[in-house]
Amino acid sequence: MAKPFEIPLADVQKRLALDNPWWIAGGSIDSERKAWPRRAYFTPFMQLIGAVQVPRAVVLIGPRRVGKTVMLAHAVQALLDEGVAGSTILYVSLDTPLYSGRSLESLVRTFMELHHHGDGQRLWIFFDEIQYLKDWEVHLKSLVDTFRHIRFVASGSAAAALRMKSRESGAGRFTDFMLPPLTFAEYLSFAGQEEALIVDEPVEPGRAPTYRARSIDALNAEFVNYLNFGGFPEAVMNPAVRENPARFLRQDIVDKVLLKDLPSLYGIGDTQELNRFFNVLAYNTGDEVSPEDLSKHTGISKQRLQEYLEYLEAAFLTKRVHRVDDSARRMQRVRTFKVYLTNPSIRAALFGYVGPNDPAMGALAETAIWSQWLHSTSMIQSLHYARWTHGRSKLEVDLVSLDTRTQKPRFAVEIKWSDAPYSDWGELRGIREFASKHALTRRPLVTTLTMAGIGKDEKSEIEFMPASLHCYTIARNLLRVTV
Repeated sequence: MAKPFEIPLADVQKRLALDNPWWIAGGSIDSERKAWPRRAYFTPFMQLIGAVQVPRAVVLIGPRRVGKTVMLAHAVQALLDEGVAGSTILYVSLDTPLYSGRSLESLVRTFMELHHHGDGQRLWIFFDEIQYLKDWEVHLKSLVDTFRHIRFVASGSAAAALRMKSRESGAGRFTDFMLPPLTFAEYLSFAGQEEALIVDEPVEPGRAPTYRARSIDALNAEFVNYLNFGGFPEAVMNPAVRENPARFLRQDIVDKVLLKDLPSLYGIGDTQELNRFFNVLAYNTGDEVSPEDLSKHTGISKQRLQEYLEYLEAAFLTKRVHRVDDSARRMQRVRTFKVYLTNPSIRAALFGYVGPNDPAMGALAETAIWSQWLHSTSMIQSLHYARWTHGRSKLEVDLVSLDTRTQKPRFAVEIKWSDAPYSDWGELRGIREFASKHALTRRPLVTTLTMAGIGKDEKSEIEFMPASLHCYTIARNLLRVTV
């Protein structure tokens, strides 16, 4: 007998059947999601799901609106295409009100009873938005131990909470899989523009693949689109979202994280203060900041600022990059650092469209290029920026990669959204001086608006490449290695 005020089991069963149309012979995922391109990370994700020899749950984590739910749907379709019976696959979105108050185990047993599944039968169960279940990590760990014949896959958007709890309570039972925002290469593929805009150059032995733009103006136009909405698959695929990203994306990518996810995890009391602080960082993405200046500008104590920075990084919204000097040494006392958005499209979602001639384009191009490296854990740890004083001048290099073993510079990049530095090297004093002091493994690179080539003088040799093409090259080559 149902308890008072409890949703009847029959209604729960009806909803499960509605959310799992593949239970009926010939059924599949909905046509809209089926038509979406698969993320570049889909193949390794499916390999994890298919590795059933060891009973572990796969936990798909990442920021909001990067396509986690769609990737679960694609995983279901891939299983169906492989001949897995639809009646052995369960998908449950735990933000559905009908499931409120029901444990994960009760949903699993309801599914097994509906289809008369016996113990030992291979089943596939997907829990979406699992962060909505209190103490989800304890319940999921128990399921993994109890139902060793079931492959459990969970996903959620509270990246900070999921990653922390997965590691604390799921040690030996969970395998995390991070899904980041779209890279520029993925964006072009989703938008159906990659083949039209990019040409693969012949690969030279021992060198990374290189590419050429069929039309740099057309590639730049798509790069501007990418900066405005292209980090979010939904915005790329849905014209309504693309036309008004702030309306459709702000609530999920900012409000739910800042006003709900983080406060519930860390006990943050003043959510408006956190939101205001994030807006300052987002608007000034790529700027060098100091705790003292931030505190003075926002009126927030330095201790609280440090906590907020940690929260925002845990939520995969921002990332700090630390400074080195011209000798490539880290500062003993960290007085300044840069803060980047992990997804450049967040800025447009908050503050509106950015055009190609907007003053913010330089910082956003820098943010986009830097964010492509987020897709490689090993590389992102090696990245810094250089800043030092030379006489009365302050010189800087936007991006410096240090060898993690020797701590010596490997390459240096100065990011410009202008063709002026191609002919006026006066703007390149920082990278020229830095390169003259270190044996870089490849020539220093300066990005431009449209110009490309190798520039030389009596002291320096510099490679020039359009920022949009450099951004694509990083993303494409990283995806070759990591997926």
